[in-house]
Amino acid sequence: MVGMGQVVATAERVVTAPVDRVRSALVDYEGTRRRVLPEQFSDYRVEAGGHGAGTRVAWRFAATSKRVRDQLVEVSQPDPDTLVESDTRSSMVTTWTLHPVDAGLTTVRVRTTWDGAGGIGGFFERTFAPKGLRRVYEDLLGRLDREVTAP
Repeated sequence: MVGMGQVVATAERVVTAPVDRVRSALVDYEGTRRRVLPEQFSDYRVEAGGHGAGTRVAWRFAATSKRVRDQLVEVSQPDPDTLVESDTRSSMVTTWTLHPVDAGLTTVRVRTTWDGAGGIGGFFERTFAPKGLRRVYEDLLGRLDREVTAP
C-alpha cells in the first residue's frame, strides 16, 4: 500500500552495451559499482558478498550538504534483470531494471522509493528530492555507460 508520503525518484538511460555486460557491471559491487558512484557517495565498503544477491554494502550518501544518510544496503535479485537494493536503516528501496533494446543496447532504469515526511517538509521533499536524486542517477548512469563501453 503506497502511503501519501511516498517519494519516488527515477532515471533511465540507454547504455551502449549488451544486457549481459551491463548486468555483470551492475552486480559487481567490489569493482564497477565502486568506480561509477558519483561524488555524493563516500565511505563505500562491501560488508558481505560483493557480487549480486546477498551482497551487503555500506556508503554515506549526501543528498545535499545538510542531508547525509549512512546507508547499509542489502541486495536481492528477484530475476536476472532486476536488482533490488534495500536500505536496512530506512524505508529507501532502489530497483535497477535492465531491458535489452537492440543488438548491443540496454535500457537501464533506476527507481528509488522511500517514505517521506508529512506536512510542509514532506511537500518539499516530494517536490525537490526526486529531481536531485534523478540528477545523481543520471550522472551514475553516464559513468556506467562509459565503464561498459570502455575497450
